[in-house]
Amino acid sequence: MNFRYNLNDKLPPFSLIMYGIQWFLVSIPMVVILSAVIGNIQELNTADHIFYTQKLLIIMGVGLVLQVIWGHKMPVVIGPASVLLIGVLSAGTTNISQIYTAIIIGGGILVLVYFSRILSKIQFLFTSRIVIVIMSLIAFTLSPVILRLIFSDEEHSLFALIFSLCFILLMTLANHLFKGIWKSTVVLLALVLGTIICFAVTGLPTMENTITTEKTGGWFISFDFDLGITLSFLFCYIALLINELGSVQSVGKIIGADQLDKRSERAVGVTGIMNIAAGSMGVIGPVDYSLSPGLIMSTGCASRYPLILTGAALTLCAFFPSLISYFTLIPELTMGTILLYLMATQLSASFQMIGTEKKVITSFNDSLVIGLPLMVGLFLSFAPEAVLNQIPATFRPILGNGFVMGVVTVLVLEHIVFRKKKI
Repeated sequence: MNFRYNLNDKLPPFSLIMYGIQWFLVSIPMVVILSAVIGNIQELNTADHIFYTQKLLIIMGVGLVLQVIWGHKMPVVIGPASVLLIGVLSAGTTNISQIYTAIIIGGGILVLVYFSRILSKIQFLFTSRIVIVIMSLIAFTLSPVILRLIFSDEEHSLFALIFSLCFILLMTLANHLFKGIWKSTVVLLALVLGTIICFAVTGLPTMENTITTEKTGGWFISFDFDLGITLSFLFCYIALLINELGSVQSVGKIIGADQLDKRSERAVGVTGIMNIAAGSMGVIGPVDYSLSPGLIMSTGCASRYPLILTGAALTLCAFFPSLISYFTLIPELTMGTILLYLMATQLSASFQMIGTEKKVITSFNDSLVIGLPLMVGLFLSFAPEAVLNQIPATFRPILGNGFVMGVVTVLVLEHIVFRKKKI
């Protein structure tokens, strides 16, 4: 395919700025939304939420620049890894240092994968069925968080139900009808429009709450290892690795990038480094996003250089806490509905693989490899809290985590129970 600007083309100043702004408008909503979700899960006060968003913006901005300059060196946007929300959710509101210590360790393993050059040797583990299950499990096991956000205001629960159903259909319609760059701004426009509608119904929030609290944390966390939490996050990093490779390679194939295997390895290395940095600062780590191909195709710009400007802009935003304070006012209903839409697209992508990949399902056992892990994950995600609390604390992040047990189930079924003999 012919692009207006190719991978290593340097753009005129005006074009550089305009394309950089486009990538920024795609990147910023995911930072805002996932930061707000974390704030909800960890019950952060307003000041801590603002501070968390500041640190997250720095990680995303610096990570993006490093990827473009040294990592995969391609136009691939990064953002907070939604799969890590699952680990945070399973660990609860306590053990904050243990959560981010686990993220440090997960990032360290990715760095080891890069330096050991074993990436090509372990890819056989990630069969199509396993990838489908992992992508689906992310959506399934985040459902409790979505429900919590959407129905956070009991006084307006009926409005929340009607709003979420109608708004997600509206977003789907917009994604279908919009063309070009507009298709990539669906989430951003939904964030703005959804906030306006919610304020119109439930009333405007007061800004007083944004200045009456004080942040309780610092720039860095203390190292605190917990075996159960760490093991649960390691399974999350399996999914993160799959996401990373899929995003980088999909863009590489579209733009015809050379040495794609080496680019993928360097991408994993940078992602690992930035996850170490993120964990050290007490925020969730980044991953390359799979939405990049759509923006490249719609704009005709495959140059990597506008993303350097985008990374710098994300980092710069971190130094304007007064601006970030407005992000904290976004209604939980709006964020929950957008997250519902995003998980629907995640689920759709996994189902698409069933139709496009050859020999994914050729027997009932193949179907069971997909179906049983999904049901295990869904079952544990909605299991009564009173039951899960009876699991010993060390094992609870594993046995009580629908995502982790779903991944364990699919690995056992695929590679042990229904392992296909090589002819």
